[in-house]
Amino acid sequence: MIEAQILPTPAGPLALLSREGVIVAAGFTADPEEMFARLSPALRAEGLTRVDDLGQAAQAVRDYLDGDLKALDAVPVSQPGTPTRQRLLTALREVPPGTTISYAELAERAGLPRTAARAAGSACAQNLIAPFVPCHRILPTAGGYGGYYYGTPVKQWLLTHESGVA
Repeated sequence: MIEAQILPTPAGPLALLSREGVIVAAGFTADPEEMFARLSPALRAEGLTRVDDLGQAAQAVRDYLDGDLKALDAVPVSQPGTPTRQRLLTALREVPPGTTISYAELAERAGLPRTAARAAGSACAQNLIAPFVPCHRILPTAGGYGGYYYGTPVKQWLLTHESGVA
């Protein structure tokens, strides 16, 4: 069974979906069904139930919001993808809070050529576990914030929170 909890954040409600203590989806929505619908058919077949407290993952979010910007790093996550996608997702988790890099640099950190920036962008766009897999820390080389599945204001809030600027 997939367990879901909704946590309030200054950027809006954050839905966490967990399977046996591992986050399989997270995103800025008040409706966990939105995240559940993006899971694989095998995970969706397990069903979804709301719980009051997911334990470590929920506490990590509270700690992150309270200023422990590395709190999310210790939470186990799992999402599908090819070996290349997995390398990109791993590289994403290694981008430290308060830091931003380009899509080309993300590709390079994953062992791909800088010209694989589109693959890096695709990995960010299909990331199921925001902000635990911090795709918000990736910005276009040309400037600006670029896209974000949950909207630019959420991305801006996360980056501002991590920069320590009130």
